[in-house]
Amino acid sequence: MPIIKSAIKKVRKDKVRTARNKKRAQSVKTAVKTTRRSPVAKNLTAAFSALDKAAKVKLIHKNKASRLKSRLSKLLASK
Repeated sequence: MPIIKSAIKKVRKDKVRTARNKKRAQSVKTAVKTTRRSPVAKNLTAAFSALDKAAKVKLIHKNKASRLKSRLSKLLASK
C-alpha cells in the first residue's frame, strides 16, 4: 500500500477512472455486437456514437473507431 499522500490519492483516482473506462468499454462492445447481430440504422447510429465517444476520451484509438465504423457500415450496405 502507498504511504505518500499523493500516492494514496492516485490510487483513489485510478479506481474511479478504471471503473469509468470499464463502463465505457462495455457500452462500446455491446453496441458493436448489437449492430453486428442486427444491422439496422438505429443500431448503427448507437454504435457510431459509442465509438466516437470512446475515441474522444482516448479509450480506443481514433483509427480503430474509424475502422470499426467502416466495417459496420459495410454490413448495413450489403443487407
